[in-house]
Amino acid sequence: MSVSLCVISKSGCKGTNKVLPKNANSLDVGVIYAWEFSTWKRSSVRQCFPGAHIKFISHASQIPTSGALLVWGMKPMEAWVSPDVKLLRIEDGFLRSVGLGVDLVKPMSWVIDKRGMHYNATSPSDLEYILSTGVWSKEELRRASRLRERIVDLGLTKYNTGKYSWQRPVERQLVILVPGQVESDASLAYGAPGICTNMELLQAVRLANPQAYLVYKPHPDVLAGMRLGKEGLEEALHWCNEVVTDVAMGDLLQLVDQVHVLTSLAGFEALIRDKKVVCYGQPFYSGWGLTFDINANARRNRKLSLDELVAGALIEYPLYMSRDGVGLITPEKALDELVAWRTVVGGGLPWWRKYFRMMLRWIVGVR
Repeated sequence: MSVSLCVISKSGCKGTNKVLPKNANSLDVGVIYAWEFSTWKRSSVRQCFPGAHIKFISHASQIPTSGALLVWGMKPMEAWVSPDVKLLRIEDGFLRSVGLGVDLVKPMSWVIDKRGMHYNATSPSDLEYILSTGVWSKEELRRASRLRERIVDLGLTKYNTGKYSWQRPVERQLVILVPGQVESDASLAYGAPGICTNMELLQAVRLANPQAYLVYKPHPDVLAGMRLGKEGLEEALHWCNEVVTDVAMGDLLQLVDQVHVLTSLAGFEALIRDKKVVCYGQPFYSGWGLTFDINANARRNRKLSLDELVAGALIEYPLYMSRDGVGLITPEKALDELVAWRTVVGGGLPWWRKYFRMMLRWIVGVR
Protein backbone atom coordinates (compact mmCIF):
# COMPACT_ATOMS: atom_id res chain seq x y z
CA MET A 1 0.00 0.00 0.00
CA SER A 2 3.03 2.31 0.25
CA VAL A 3 5.75 3.40 -2.12
CA SER A 4 9.43 4.06 -1.50
CA LEU A 5 10.07 7.76 -1.84
CA CYS A 6 12.44 10.22 -0.24
CA VAL A 7 10.92 13.69 -0.15
CA ILE A 8 12.81 16.93 0.51
CA SER A 9 13.93 17.04 4.14
CA LYS A 10 17.03 18.33 5.89
CA SER A 11 16.89 15.29 8.14
CA GLY A 12 17.27 12.91 5.21
CA CYS A 13 15.88 9.38 4.91
CA LYS A 14 17.30 6.23 6.43
CA GLY A 15 16.13 2.62 6.43
CA THR A 16 12.38 2.15 6.70
CA ASN A 17 11.98 5.91 7.04
CA LYS A 18 12.23 6.01 3.25
CA VAL A 19 8.70 4.64 3.07
CA LEU A 20 6.34 7.59 2.77
CA PRO A 21 2.58 7.47 2.17
CA LYS A 22 1.25 6.99 -1.32
CA ASN A 23 -0.28 10.46 -1.08
CA ALA A 24 3.21 11.93 -1.16
CA ASN A 25 3.71 10.48 -4.63
CA SER A 26 0.41 11.78 -6.05
CA LEU A 27 0.39 15.46 -5.15
CA ASP A 28 2.57 16.78 -7.96
CA VAL A 29 -0.39 18.22 -9.88
CA GLY A 30 1.22 21.31 -11.39
CA VAL A 31 -0.74 24.37 -10.28
CA ILE A 32 -2.98 24.24 -7.19
CA TYR A 33 -5.42 27.05 -6.45
CA ALA A 34 -5.78 27.35 -2.66
CA TRP A 35 -9.03 29.14 -1.85
CA GLU A 36 -9.37 31.38 1.21
CA PHE A 37 -6.43 30.14 3.26
CA SER A 38 -5.37 32.34 6.14
CA THR A 39 -1.85 33.70 6.04
CA TRP A 40 -0.57 31.51 8.89
CA LYS A 41 -1.51 28.29 7.04
CA ARG A 42 0.15 29.15 3.74
CA SER A 43 3.67 27.93 4.52
CA SER A 44 2.22 24.55 5.54
CA VAL A 45 0.22 24.37 2.30
CA ARG A 46 3.42 24.88 0.31
CA GLN A 47 5.18 22.27 2.43
CA CYS A 48 2.48 19.68 1.71
CA PHE A 49 2.84 20.09 -2.05
CA PRO A 50 6.60 20.25 -2.69
CA GLY A 51 6.20 19.57 -6.41
CA ALA A 52 3.35 21.99 -7.15
CA HIS A 53 2.99 25.71 -7.77
CA ILE A 54 0.52 27.15 -5.24
CA LYS A 55 -1.67 30.11 -6.12
CA PHE A 56 -3.59 31.50 -3.15
CA ILE A 57 -6.92 32.98 -4.16
CA SER A 58 -9.48 34.85 -2.09
CA HIS A 59 -12.40 35.38 -4.49
CA ALA A 60 -14.68 32.87 -6.15
CA SER A 61 -14.08 34.59 -9.50
CA GLN A 62 -10.47 33.34 -9.37
CA ILE A 63 -11.45 29.67 -9.28
CA PRO A 64 -10.25 27.99 -12.48
CA THR A 65 -12.58 26.15 -14.84
CA SER A 66 -10.27 23.13 -14.61
CA GLY A 67 -7.23 22.08 -12.62
CA ALA A 68 -6.85 21.56 -8.87
CA LEU A 69 -8.71 23.54 -6.22
CA LEU A 70 -7.67 23.18 -2.58
CA VAL A 71 -10.12 24.06 0.22
CA TRP A 72 -10.11 23.66 3.98
CA GLY A 73 -12.30 20.94 5.47
CA MET A 74 -15.89 20.68 4.32
CA LYS A 75 -16.05 24.16 2.79
CA PRO A 76 -19.17 24.01 0.56
CA MET A 77 -18.73 24.25 -3.17
CA GLU A 78 -21.10 26.48 -5.10
CA ALA A 79 -23.13 24.87 -7.88
CA TRP A 80 -21.42 27.01 -10.48
CA VAL A 81 -17.94 25.62 -9.76
CA SER A 82 -16.92 23.71 -12.87
CA PRO A 83 -17.24 19.92 -12.65
CA ASP A 84 -13.84 19.73 -14.34
CA VAL A 85 -12.15 21.15 -11.23
CA LYS A 86 -10.18 18.58 -9.24
CA LEU A 87 -11.26 19.27 -5.67
CA LEU A 88 -8.82 18.58 -2.84
CA ARG A 89 -9.89 18.95 0.78
CA ILE A 90 -7.32 19.39 3.53
CA GLU A 91 -7.59 19.09 7.32
CA ASP A 92 -5.56 18.46 10.46
CA GLY A 93 -4.00 15.03 10.82
CA PHE A 94 -4.23 12.73 13.82
CA LEU A 95 -0.79 13.50 15.30
CA ARG A 96 -0.89 17.24 14.88
CA SER A 97 1.28 19.25 17.25
CA VAL A 98 2.25 20.24 20.77
CA GLY A 99 -0.46 22.83 21.27
CA LEU A 100 -3.83 23.72 19.78
CA GLY A 101 -4.75 24.74 16.27
CA VAL A 102 -6.95 27.53 17.64
CA ASP A 103 -3.78 28.98 19.16
CA LEU A 104 -2.31 29.05 15.63
CA VAL A 105 0.26 26.42 16.56
CA LYS A 106 1.76 25.14 13.32
CA PRO A 107 0.73 21.57 12.43
CA MET A 108 3.04 18.65 11.77
CA SER A 109 0.36 16.58 10.08
CA TRP A 110 -2.38 17.23 7.55
CA VAL A 111 -4.60 14.94 5.51
CA ILE A 112 -5.54 15.60 1.90
CA ASP A 113 -8.66 13.94 0.53
CA LYS A 114 -9.85 13.79 -3.07
CA ARG A 115 -13.12 11.96 -2.36
CA GLY A 116 -14.49 13.75 0.68
CA MET A 117 -13.20 14.03 4.25
CA HIS A 118 -12.58 11.37 6.89
CA TYR A 119 -15.10 12.85 9.36
CA ASN A 120 -17.90 13.09 6.80
CA ALA A 121 -19.70 9.81 7.37
CA THR A 122 -22.44 10.68 4.87
CA SER A 123 -20.19 9.87 1.88
CA PRO A 124 -16.96 7.98 1.17
CA SER A 125 -13.53 9.50 1.77
CA ASP A 126 -10.04 8.51 0.70
CA LEU A 127 -9.49 7.06 4.16
CA GLU A 128 -12.66 4.99 3.99
CA TYR A 129 -11.57 3.73 0.57
CA ILE A 130 -8.14 2.80 1.94
CA LEU A 131 -9.67 0.93 4.87
CA SER A 132 -12.32 -0.76 2.69
CA THR A 133 -9.96 -2.03 -0.01
CA GLY A 134 -6.44 -2.05 1.42
CA VAL A 135 -4.25 -5.12 1.45
CA TRP A 136 -1.14 -4.77 3.60
CA SER A 137 1.95 -6.94 3.62
CA LYS A 138 3.34 -8.52 6.77
CA GLU A 139 6.13 -5.96 6.85
CA GLU A 140 3.68 -3.07 6.52
CA LEU A 141 1.63 -4.46 9.41
CA ARG A 142 4.78 -4.90 11.51
CA ARG A 143 5.61 -1.28 10.77
CA ALA A 144 2.11 -0.25 11.88
CA SER A 145 2.46 -2.31 15.06
CA ARG A 146 5.80 -0.71 15.91
CA LEU A 147 4.40 2.75 15.25
CA ARG A 148 1.34 2.09 17.41
CA GLU A 149 3.39 0.71 20.29
CA ARG A 150 5.75 3.67 20.19
CA ILE A 151 2.89 6.18 20.22
CA VAL A 152 1.49 4.50 23.31
CA ASP A 153 4.87 4.24 25.05
CA LEU A 154 5.53 7.95 24.39
CA GLY A 155 2.02 9.00 25.44
CA LEU A 156 1.45 10.92 22.19
CA THR A 157 -1.95 12.16 21.04
CA LYS A 158 -3.23 14.79 18.61
CA TYR A 159 -2.38 17.93 20.61
CA ASN A 160 -0.04 16.67 23.37
CA THR A 161 -1.13 19.20 25.97
CA GLY A 162 -1.86 18.93 29.69
CA LYS A 163 0.45 19.27 32.66
CA TYR A 164 -1.42 17.68 35.60
CA SER A 165 -1.78 14.04 36.61
CA TRP A 166 -5.01 12.24 37.43
CA GLN A 167 -5.61 9.42 39.87
CA ARG A 168 -8.08 6.66 39.18
CA PRO A 169 -10.69 6.05 41.91
CA VAL A 170 -9.45 3.06 43.91
CA GLU A 171 -12.75 1.38 44.68
CA ARG A 172 -14.45 1.74 41.29
CA GLN A 173 -14.50 -1.33 39.06
CA LEU A 174 -15.57 0.45 35.87
CA VAL A 175 -14.24 3.88 34.91
CA ILE A 176 -15.48 5.44 31.67
CA LEU A 177 -14.02 8.48 29.95
CA VAL A 178 -16.40 10.70 27.96
CA PRO A 179 -14.45 13.22 25.84
CA GLY A 180 -16.23 16.45 24.99
CA GLN A 181 -16.19 17.99 21.54
CA VAL A 182 -16.74 21.42 20.02
CA GLU A 183 -20.42 21.18 19.20
CA SER A 184 -20.17 23.44 16.15
CA ASP A 185 -17.51 21.26 14.53
CA ALA A 186 -18.15 19.71 11.14
CA SER A 187 -17.30 16.27 12.53
CA LEU A 188 -20.57 16.32 14.47
CA ALA A 189 -22.61 17.86 11.67
CA TYR A 190 -21.43 15.16 9.26
CA GLY A 191 -20.70 12.26 11.59
CA ALA A 192 -23.30 12.19 14.37
CA PRO A 193 -26.66 11.08 12.93
CA GLY A 194 -28.20 10.53 16.37
CA ILE A 195 -27.34 12.46 19.50
CA CYS A 196 -24.95 15.30 18.72
CA THR A 197 -24.22 17.28 21.89
CA ASN A 198 -21.91 16.67 24.81
CA MET A 199 -24.70 16.67 27.40
CA GLU A 200 -26.80 14.23 25.36
CA LEU A 201 -23.79 11.93 25.17
CA LEU A 202 -23.15 12.15 28.91
CA GLN A 203 -26.80 11.42 29.67
CA ALA A 204 -26.81 8.40 27.32
CA VAL A 205 -23.62 7.00 28.84
CA ARG A 206 -24.98 7.46 32.37
CA LEU A 207 -28.27 5.79 31.45
CA ALA A 208 -26.42 2.79 29.97
CA ASN A 209 -23.91 2.61 32.85
CA PRO A 210 -25.66 3.76 36.05
CA GLN A 211 -23.02 2.32 38.39
CA ALA A 212 -19.90 3.38 36.48
CA TYR A 213 -17.57 6.22 37.43
CA LEU A 214 -17.88 8.72 34.56
CA VAL A 215 -15.05 11.12 33.82
CA TYR A 216 -15.82 14.00 31.47
CA LYS A 217 -12.98 15.81 29.70
CA PRO A 218 -14.08 18.98 27.86
CA HIS A 219 -12.47 19.73 24.52
CA PRO A 220 -9.26 21.76 24.95
CA ASP A 221 -10.47 24.43 22.49
CA VAL A 222 -13.46 25.04 24.78
CA LEU A 223 -11.32 25.13 27.90
CA ALA A 224 -9.03 27.62 26.17
CA GLY A 225 -12.01 29.90 25.70
CA MET A 226 -11.53 29.83 21.94
CA ARG A 227 -14.73 27.95 21.18
CA LEU A 228 -18.18 28.18 22.76
CA GLY A 229 -19.35 25.62 25.32
CA LYS A 230 -17.47 26.32 28.55
CA GLU A 231 -20.69 27.37 30.25
CA GLY A 232 -21.92 23.75 30.10
CA LEU A 233 -19.35 22.38 32.55
CA GLU A 234 -21.60 22.77 35.60
CA GLU A 235 -24.39 20.87 33.85
CA ALA A 236 -21.94 18.05 33.11
CA LEU A 237 -21.58 17.36 36.83
CA HIS A 238 -25.24 16.34 36.94
CA TRP A 239 -24.34 13.31 34.78
CA CYS A 240 -20.70 12.52 35.49
CA ASN A 241 -18.69 11.93 38.65
CA GLU A 242 -15.78 14.18 37.73
CA VAL A 243 -14.68 16.79 35.20
CA VAL A 244 -10.97 16.76 34.34
CA THR A 245 -9.33 19.60 32.44
CA ASP A 246 -5.57 20.12 32.13
CA VAL A 247 -4.60 16.44 32.06
CA ALA A 248 -2.70 14.91 29.17
CA MET A 249 -5.05 12.70 27.15
CA GLY A 250 -2.35 10.07 26.67
CA ASP A 251 -2.00 9.66 30.44
CA LEU A 252 -5.73 9.73 31.10
CA LEU A 253 -6.49 7.03 28.54
CA GLN A 254 -4.15 4.61 30.27
CA LEU A 255 -6.11 4.91 33.53
CA VAL A 256 -9.68 4.31 32.32
CA ASP A 257 -11.44 1.12 31.23
CA GLN A 258 -13.66 2.41 28.42
CA VAL A 259 -14.08 5.49 26.25
CA HIS A 260 -17.51 6.55 24.95
CA VAL A 261 -17.54 9.10 22.14
CA LEU A 262 -19.62 10.86 19.54
CA THR A 263 -16.89 11.25 16.88
CA SER A 264 -13.91 12.33 18.99
CA LEU A 265 -10.42 11.29 17.91
CA ALA A 266 -9.94 10.23 21.54
CA GLY A 267 -11.79 7.06 20.59
CA PHE A 268 -9.08 6.19 18.07
CA GLU A 269 -6.40 7.10 20.60
CA ALA A 270 -8.12 4.75 23.05
CA LEU A 271 -8.32 1.93 20.51
CA ILE A 272 -4.57 1.91 19.94
CA ARG A 273 -4.24 1.58 23.73
CA ASP A 274 -6.48 -1.53 23.67
CA LYS A 275 -9.43 0.14 25.41
CA LYS A 276 -13.07 -0.65 24.76
CA VAL A 277 -14.57 2.14 22.65
CA VAL A 278 -18.29 2.81 22.24
CA CYS A 279 -19.25 5.12 19.37
CA TYR A 280 -22.54 7.01 19.36
CA GLY A 281 -21.56 8.72 16.11
CA GLN A 282 -19.74 7.37 13.04
CA PRO A 283 -16.06 8.39 13.29
CA PHE A 284 -13.62 7.07 10.71
CA TYR A 285 -12.41 4.29 13.02
CA SER A 286 -15.91 2.88 13.63
CA GLY A 287 -17.57 0.18 11.56
CA TRP A 288 -14.51 -2.04 11.13
CA GLY A 289 -15.23 -4.50 13.93
CA LEU A 290 -13.02 -2.77 16.50
CA THR A 291 -15.60 -0.56 18.21
CA PHE A 292 -19.09 -0.98 19.68
CA ASP A 293 -21.28 1.10 17.37
CA ILE A 294 -24.63 2.52 18.41
CA ASN A 295 -25.30 3.84 14.87
CA ALA A 296 -23.66 1.54 12.36
CA ASN A 297 -22.50 2.87 8.99
CA ALA A 298 -23.91 0.64 6.25
CA ARG A 299 -20.97 1.24 3.90
CA ARG A 300 -18.46 -0.17 6.38
CA ASN A 301 -18.84 -3.91 6.56
CA ARG A 302 -15.24 -5.09 6.58
CA LYS A 303 -13.43 -6.47 9.62
CA LEU A 304 -9.99 -4.95 10.21
CA SER A 305 -7.24 -5.71 12.65
CA LEU A 306 -5.97 -2.86 14.80
CA ASP A 307 -2.71 -2.77 12.87
CA GLU A 308 -4.58 -2.58 9.56
CA LEU A 309 -6.51 0.41 10.89
CA VAL A 310 -3.24 2.05 11.99
CA ALA A 311 -1.58 1.31 8.65
CA GLY A 312 -4.38 3.09 6.83
CA ALA A 313 -5.04 5.95 9.24
CA LEU A 314 -1.55 6.85 10.43
CA ILE A 315 0.76 5.71 7.64
CA GLU A 316 -1.04 5.79 4.31
CA TYR A 317 -3.59 8.61 4.71
CA PRO A 318 -1.76 11.56 6.33
CA LEU A 319 1.18 13.69 5.32
CA TYR A 320 3.73 14.62 7.97
CA MET A 321 5.67 17.89 7.78
CA SER A 322 9.10 18.47 9.24
CA ARG A 323 9.26 21.25 11.81
CA ASP A 324 12.16 22.77 9.90
CA GLY A 325 9.61 23.77 7.26
CA VAL A 326 11.47 22.10 4.40
CA GLY A 327 9.46 19.08 3.32
CA LEU A 328 7.64 15.88 4.16
CA ILE A 329 8.78 13.21 6.60
CA THR A 330 7.66 9.77 7.71
CA PRO A 331 5.38 9.12 10.69
CA GLU A 332 8.35 7.60 12.53
CA LYS A 333 10.33 10.79 12.08
CA ALA A 334 7.27 12.82 13.08
CA LEU A 335 7.19 10.99 16.42
CA ASP A 336 10.82 11.94 17.01
CA GLU A 337 10.08 15.59 16.29
CA LEU A 338 6.91 15.64 18.41
CA VAL A 339 8.77 14.23 21.40
CA ALA A 340 11.59 16.75 21.00
CA TRP A 341 9.01 19.55 20.68
CA ARG A 342 7.12 18.40 23.77
CA THR A 343 10.36 18.19 25.75
CA VAL A 344 11.11 21.83 24.98
CA VAL A 345 7.56 23.15 25.47
CA GLY A 346 6.35 20.86 28.24
CA GLY A 347 2.66 20.26 28.85
CA GLY A 348 1.93 23.66 30.33
CA LEU A 349 0.90 26.95 28.77
CA PRO A 350 3.59 29.57 28.01
CA TRP A 351 3.10 32.76 30.04
CA TRP A 352 2.36 34.80 26.94
CA ARG A 353 -0.28 32.40 25.56
CA LYS A 354 -3.17 33.67 27.71
CA TYR A 355 -2.64 37.20 26.38
CA PHE A 356 -2.45 35.91 22.83
CA ARG A 357 -5.71 34.03 23.40
CA MET A 358 -7.38 37.19 24.67
CA MET A 359 -6.41 38.93 21.45
CA LEU A 360 -7.61 36.02 19.30
CA ARG A 361 -10.94 35.83 21.16
CA TRP A 362 -11.47 39.52 20.47
CA ILE A 363 -10.65 39.01 16.78
CA VAL A 364 -12.87 35.96 16.23
CA GLY A 365 -15.69 37.20 18.46
CA VAL A 366 -15.54 34.55 21.21
CA ARG A 367 -16.17 36.21 24.59
